[in-house]
Amino acid sequence: MINFSLMKSYLTFLCLSLVFLTGCKQPLEVATNTPSHRENSPNIILILTDDQGYADLGVFGAKDFETPHLDQMAQEGALLTQYYAPQAVCSASRAGILTGCYPNRIGIHNAFMPEAKKGLNPAELTMAEMLKAKGYATAIYGKWHLGDAPEFLPNAHGFDDYFGIPYSNDMWPLHPQQGPVFNFKALPLLENGSVLDTLTDQTELTTQLTQRAVQFIEEKKEQPFFLYVAHPQPHVPLYVSEKFKGKSKNGLYGDVIMELDWSVGEILKALKNNGLEEDTMVIFTSDNGPWLAYGNHAGSATPLREGKGTAWEGGQREPFVVKYPRKIPAGSLIHTPVMGIDLLPTIAALTGGELPEHPIDGKNVLPILTGESQESPQEAYFFYYRVNELFGVRYGDWKMYFPHTYRTMAGQPQGADGLPGQYAFIPMKEIELYHLPTDAGERTNVAQFHPEVVEKIESLAAQMRLRLGDALRGQVGTETRPAGFVSPPNTTVKE
Repeated sequence: MINFSLMKSYLTFLCLSLVFLTGCKQPLEVATNTPSHRENSPNIILILTDDQGYADLGVFGAKDFETPHLDQMAQEGALLTQYYAPQAVCSASRAGILTGCYPNRIGIHNAFMPEAKKGLNPAELTMAEMLKAKGYATAIYGKWHLGDAPEFLPNAHGFDDYFGIPYSNDMWPLHPQQGPVFNFKALPLLENGSVLDTLTDQTELTTQLTQRAVQFIEEKKEQPFFLYVAHPQPHVPLYVSEKFKGKSKNGLYGDVIMELDWSVGEILKALKNNGLEEDTMVIFTSDNGPWLAYGNHAGSATPLREGKGTAWEGGQREPFVVKYPRKIPAGSLIHTPVMGIDLLPTIAALTGGELPEHPIDGKNVLPILTGESQESPQEAYFFYYRVNELFGVRYGDWKMYFPHTYRTMAGQPQGADGLPGQYAFIPMKEIELYHLPTDAGERTNVAQFHPEVVEKIESLAAQMRLRLGDALRGQVGTETRPAGFVSPPNTTVKE
């Protein structure tokens, strides 16, 4: 617990010098949010943004735009300074959060394109299915991106209500590279598998998703609920409503972040107005780091290295704020590493939800959130990318990378105003080891000075390769499960 008025400056110092430590469906249970049930059946709200950078919140050092509602949420809850997204790209990251698995365990890699033949396997247990079995009402408003065939959409994975888009908001005919690079069809706005509209303008989408979320809270206040608000912003193309246009000093990107903060504020207000504030866990984070190629239409991961699409810290370490007054002390600052794969087992522990019979990778980190422990239940976290390539491992204070080719915008002209710059691709030819407490920006390779650490991480990686494989070494794991597949043609949604 710290004085929150000092939190922002403390975090800035921390980031620079002290960084970071280190299918089974259940029968439906009847539960209501009466006083006797609330503590064992708290509401769960997961707010996930898209491509937001580590430094894109006030309490994480945002510049030239304000996030007062998220800053207040951190003051009233906990701020995690070293939370990791499951992977550095959309579909894989979201799969990891909802299933508690490393995405490659369940056959999910990269980001799905429209009319993909792959999706989240119906045999996997999602967070929504787990909570629905406990009597929770469930809803998702926003971006899905785990398969757009009917058998992969949210209603097939435990969500009672769905309103949003099936994949990324740039997968539409207005993409700046439509024609030379892409040939996207219309972007559908869906409601429970039916097309409500095709989008040519996303200006009001953040507002619409927020209104749906508030309405859901008001309608379901008498029973426990799980609400997943998956904002398509600030993924390019950037759109903001008139009420926030031009309000920041950081251009359109800053305006977008301010509107997302407003959305969080509206959700928190709805909880308070309906007497649910004490009985709801609210989580805010993002799916991966900033898409740096887009320059002024991308966020910042400062002081971390690189961004989206890399295993470097800037690619997967994300802002994370959680509030649950019954169990999480206000103003908590947590430096123990946590990953998105840990959310499902943590919420299971909080709600009494039943975990699947098949193996998952996440661990219960509730004692870390409540302040009862500072010790991670995970010995290490593994950073996969592309199609099952093991890029790196986080172990205690250390982050080690194996030889691979990574992309960078360093020294490259950035894009601007919605057009991307071109990445350079750099081959890493030897193992690199970084001591994060003294080198948050991962600039000084110290592998030669710590052979014992290299040996330990090599051993941990070897064990993981046996289970999940590693395409960089041509190794196939023994514990992977297939994604879901559909036969062509993909009849995406009902017209």
